[in-house]
Amino acid sequence: MTETVRSWVAGRVGRVELDRQQALNALDLTMIRALRRALDAWREDPAVEAVVVTGAGRAFCAGGDVRGVREQVLAGEAAEAEQFFVEEYALNAAIACYPKPYVAILDGVAMGGGLGVSVHGSVRVATERAVLAMPETAIGFAPDVGTSHVLPRLPGALGFAMALAGVRLDAPDALESGLATHYTDSADVPDLLDRLEQHGLSALETVTGRPAGPGSLAPVGDVIAHAFSAPSVETVFARLDHDADDGGPAGEWAAATAASLRTMSPTSLVTAHELLGAGATSSLAACLERERRAAHWLIGRHDFAEGVRAVLVDKDRTPAWSPATLGEVDTAEIRDVLTTG
Repeated sequence: MTETVRSWVAGRVGRVELDRQQALNALDLTMIRALRRALDAWREDPAVEAVVVTGAGRAFCAGGDVRGVREQVLAGEAAEAEQFFVEEYALNAAIACYPKPYVAILDGVAMGGGLGVSVHGSVRVATERAVLAMPETAIGFAPDVGTSHVLPRLPGALGFAMALAGVRLDAPDALESGLATHYTDSADVPDLLDRLEQHGLSALETVTGRPAGPGSLAPVGDVIAHAFSAPSVETVFARLDHDADDGGPAGEWAAATAASLRTMSPTSLVTAHELLGAGATSSLAACLERERRAAHWLIGRHDFAEGVRAVLVDKDRTPAWSPATLGEVDTAEIRDVLTTG
């Protein structure tokens, strides 16, 4: 079987490469365990000054293997599916408290679980190929991997836009928001890796590059801040619709985003908003526990199987959500799940 996570010591650093390219390096349980083993092995190793994580091919990591989780749930293997999230979230927590610098090179797509194995580290280097997103509401799931702690702390309600609407960040957006700490051109990544291996973390002192221009979200920052700071999902829609009436590029963005939101799972939208609202004043550990409860509840519901089918299996992008409208979503039930589930 092809090795999907390679780990080795090179010079002063421990190197990890995710290599499941046919799935854009999406994490399955084998990969999660391999990455955790590498981190545990290097934790007390004096020869390893830092850990550097990269993705092979055109992605850093496109997320968790939700197709595999769906298959397990449909096969009646709910306990096995739940174990995936237990170990993934434990890995996220281990990265956040890792005693050595943890460097993620975001050269390509970093979505969902890909953010979980990057944003909790101390260094996130983005390239012009970077795309950061949390698209879970489109598949009947909700933001997880500790992002309910990270996203509500981003400026201008940007994290809520990512969590609800799956808004994508390019490298300039990621740097501006703080999700990325450094920038380098993709062509310079091999040289950066060589210097990290030779000189350790001091190599980052030479990473002074900046993107060529502003981020794609810069012109709509005010709309994002206005709409996604709303106290409820219903009010997010109302504010987007209001801003859409203003016309111009910002109005067009608001209209398109509102239209996109209306294709998302209503249950997922409310769950995402509740998670981030609670996460804004919670520790990472509390957020991960809340996310675990949400994940175990959501994967057993109609919307998860249907959303993954529509987006990743049949790819017809015509999910039939149940309940189909926000008004039918039982917010009290969701809050109970997040509190005691």
